[in-house]
Amino acid sequence: MSRQQRDALDAMLRGAPYNPGETVDEQRAGFAARQTLPVPADVAVVDRTLGDRPALEIRVTGAASTGTLLFLHGGGYVLGSPRTHAGLTAELARRTGTTAVSLDYRLAPEHPFPAAVEDALAAYRALLDSGVRAENLVLAGDSAGGGLVIATLLSAREAGLPQPAGAAVFSPWVDLTLSGTSMRTKQGADPIFTVDRLSAYADQYLGDRDRSASPASPLFADLGGLPPLLVQVGSHELLLDDAVRLAACAGAGDVNVTLEVWAGVPHVFQTHFATLEEAVAALDRAGQFLSDHLGAAEP
Repeated sequence: MSRQQRDALDAMLRGAPYNPGETVDEQRAGFAARQTLPVPADVAVVDRTLGDRPALEIRVTGAASTGTLLFLHGGGYVLGSPRTHAGLTAELARRTGTTAVSLDYRLAPEHPFPAAVEDALAAYRALLDSGVRAENLVLAGDSAGGGLVIATLLSAREAGLPQPAGAAVFSPWVDLTLSGTSMRTKQGADPIFTVDRLSAYADQYLGDRDRSASPASPLFADLGGLPPLLVQVGSHELLLDDAVRLAACAGAGDVNVTLEVWAGVPHVFQTHFATLEEAVAALDRAGQFLSDHLGAAEP
């Protein structure tokens, strides 16, 4: 893969403006300006409602849908929307042959934990109630959205709902206590985050709640009974250890889990599919993983 591409991306991310004194609205506007990617011309994006929340339905025009993908966007539970992640969601929809639905769950600090988990569970339940079979349903999410995917699976398990066919998470944030070793060892290598920045998001999401409680930090839950998982993470990010420990805990719970650590790339590098070869390859692998499990019953 291209060292030149990785170096250019690292320089661009380090040059992105970040002002901790900005208001939440200013942070959201800046995130949207940086994160929103164009949707290809052959992709239809339609507003809909799912579980009493707004959502985007994203479908590749003319493609026969073989299932449904529920996507949960990242942004520290404070930033982001289905539209900021529509380009990434469309890439997954194309590779999986699914109709994707990206949920506009409630954000902190206006709507702290457990609002996001409640919305995601309601959306998952609504898809099942609409006739989508669990074996034809997969989940995916990035960063906080990846953590929310795991929290949704745990909540579905507790509610007695069937598990989906599989899930893929990119750079998942699953430990809001920030106790991973990479929070120290990857300082400086990570071009996006500092511990203080992640802690600020956790404060807005959880307030004075216990940061180690599940499902806020699903790493510390019993992960037994979850569906096959794909966990992808870059080696240049503070959340590296979140992904590694998530895979280990899932494996300890007899979950079929695949961990991929991609060298020299940053947090949610998959969003840079237009300029980074590793991003394309990772999305190809994620699409294949989810496709392989759609409609397949676990032994």
